[in-house]
Amino acid sequence: MNVMILTIVFIIYIFSLVLVGYYAYKKNDSSEDFMIAGKDTHPFIMAMSYGATFISTAAIVGFGGVASEYGMSVLWLAFLNIIIGVFIAFVFLGKRTRRMGHALDSLTFPEFLGKRFDSKFIHYVSGLIIFCAMPIYAAVVLIGAARFLESSLLIDFSIALLILSIIITFYVLFGGIRGVMYTDALQGSIMVVAMVFLLVFVYWLLGGVETANTALTNMVHLYPASATATGGTGWTAFPEFGSPFWWSLVSSTLVGVGIGVLAQPSLIVRFLTVKSDKELNRSVLIGGIFIAIMPTTAYIAGSLSNVYFFDKLGKIAIDVVGGNIDKVIPTFITMALPEWFVYIFLLSLIAAAMSTISSQLHTQGTSFGVDIYGTIRNKSKQKIDQVTITRIGILIAIILALVMAFLLPGSVIALGTSLFFEVCSAAFLPVFLGALYWKGITKLGAIAGILSGTFVSLFWLAFVFKKTAVGLGICKMIFGVETLLPAAPWPFIDVMLIAVPISALFTIIVSLLTKPPAQEVIDKAFSDIDNKGSEAQ
Repeated sequence: MNVMILTIVFIIYIFSLVLVGYYAYKKNDSSEDFMIAGKDTHPFIMAMSYGATFISTAAIVGFGGVASEYGMSVLWLAFLNIIIGVFIAFVFLGKRTRRMGHALDSLTFPEFLGKRFDSKFIHYVSGLIIFCAMPIYAAVVLIGAARFLESSLLIDFSIALLILSIIITFYVLFGGIRGVMYTDALQGSIMVVAMVFLLVFVYWLLGGVETANTALTNMVHLYPASATATGGTGWTAFPEFGSPFWWSLVSSTLVGVGIGVLAQPSLIVRFLTVKSDKELNRSVLIGGIFIAIMPTTAYIAGSLSNVYFFDKLGKIAIDVVGGNIDKVIPTFITMALPEWFVYIFLLSLIAAAMSTISSQLHTQGTSFGVDIYGTIRNKSKQKIDQVTITRIGILIAIILALVMAFLLPGSVIALGTSLFFEVCSAAFLPVFLGALYWKGITKLGAIAGILSGTFVSLFWLAFVFKKTAVGLGICKMIFGVETLLPAAPWPFIDVMLIAVPISALFTIIVSLLTKPPAQEVIDKAFSDIDNKGSEAQ
């Protein structure tokens, strides 16, 4: 690679981020500005920030790698991302979240839940769950970007992790959510340009859409034996119904990530940053187009990489990278595409990583500063102390992410993403939906839902779900077996299909059996909920 060109590109990119971060820093006059951007974010910035946070290197590198091994059936996830992650999230949840959150004067998702149910315990515990669970997600996103730096620029993996962490931490610490969202918009634009070119180039390289897809279909005899043994039927076919592969794809990937996005704290807080429903309406189309382009391209490129590698090297993708699917997309881009595009794609991956990690760090920082420390601190403290503690939380968060990135094994990006989405869904999704739509949900009902979802999900991950139970080794150490329920399909049923219904059941039953919430709490929370034309600040 031309080191001089690469250096110039990176200097321009980093300089742009610094300028944007500084601009955001200068606009921060209060803790509200630092936490939710003063509630006046432009629709384009909001939509691009939402999309760039949602679609990270975990989606591009991790799930692109999954597609290389298992095929285009993963494209159903892109469909769910658009329908559920954008349309349903914005129209049916986003508007009510914005109205209720502004009425309750909430700065974070845990604070939203705490004020909605008039419970410091919910506020504190929700923040604690997020702060403790998110490092694994941040770690796998860091790994995705670092792997590309390692494969394309031959930079040591450890050094790549450190470089990325330092740059991201800088503008999150000083710019707050404004710095995060403004840089997200810039980085999201880079990502779109790169992925559109990638999609067009891959099909051109392989002879066109029909030729490339037909070639992949005809390679079914080369389909990985491990996938065939568990129910896989080819790169362009859906797995056998009810097979272990089917359960893994449908429950972990499609349901876990496709629906789990609705309970992501770093995405929910985006709804609090706009001043009216009009901004959300305008954001839907922008967000939908962004989501349609990003994961779809990654999954197609991952699947078709098998055609390219077999033509050039006589091997399928998983064999070329020695079994580590996290290296498939970086290796394919480096080998197949022109050198100048490697620079652009490198920027897009770094942009994807930075946009997601910056949001994760900000979310963890606010969980630490507002939700954990904020619920126990002396209320006479000035707001500036809240921002300072939040910045300390951000520093702790990046250290935790770095440590986990060094400790996690290979082929972990997609799994790590799914796990965080699912734990959050189990803990928060039923309670969050109830908070928005059911006035009868009680404080104890919400507590029961959050705690049951959290504990059931952790139990299932450690003792039943095979992918995580085997990796953690806790079940083997205590009971001498890899999983407590070895008979199919239990070891392959994802935590979300078990924990979310249990959480919902506890929430409903306990709410029906306990004292109704105070009317003044309900009146405040729902005071603006039906005002469709609301411009409330």
